[in-house]
Amino acid sequence: MTSLPHHAKFAPYLENADHVDVKTIESDRNLREFMAAMFGYMPTWMQFLYRVRAVFVRFLGMRQDGVPSAVTLAPEDISFTPGERAAFFTVEAAEEEAYYLASAKESHLDAYLGISVEPLSGNTRRYHMVTIVHYNKWTGPAYFNVIRPFHHLVVRQMLRAAAGEIGPTLKVGGQTA
Repeated sequence: MTSLPHHAKFAPYLENADHVDVKTIESDRNLREFMAAMFGYMPTWMQFLYRVRAVFVRFLGMRQDGVPSAVTLAPEDISFTPGERAAFFTVEAAEEEAYYLASAKESHLDAYLGISVEPLSGNTRRYHMVTIVHYNKWTGPAYFNVIRPFHHLVVRQMLRAAAGEIGPTLKVGGQTA
C-alpha cells in the first residue's frame, strides 16, 4: 500500500480502517473526465442491486433513500471543493490531476473512495482506486461482509466505465462520448 501515489493524503483515513482494497486501471482520460464517467455509471443491474440492498438494510434496522438513477455528467460537473457533493459522496479533499477523496457516511459505516493519479507516458495515467471502510457499530461488518462480493464487481465495472472501456457515460461539450 505504501507505493500508492499520494498515500500521505489518504493516510489519516487509512488509519485503523476495517477494510481497505485497491484496484488499478489505465486511461487517457484526465481526472475530471475519469470521475464524471465513474460517477455517471449506473446500469440497470446496479439499480437492481440497490433495490435488493433496500430490502436487506431494513433487516439491519437501517433505511435507504431511493435508488440512484443514471445521470450523464460533464467533467466540469465534478466538484473538487471539500464539503460539496459528488454523486452520493461528499468531497473530502482533491487536487486536479493528482488525487480525489470522497466519503459516504452512514450510521453503520463510513466509506471513503480515493482516486490517486499516476502519470505515465504521453496522456496515459494509471488510476489507483482505494476503498476504505470504518465500521461504526455491529451492523457495519454485518452489512459489508454481505455486500463485499458485489462491491468488488461494482468497483471494477465503475473503473472500466471511468477509463472508457464500457458504456457511453461521459458528457464532453454537450455531447455524450
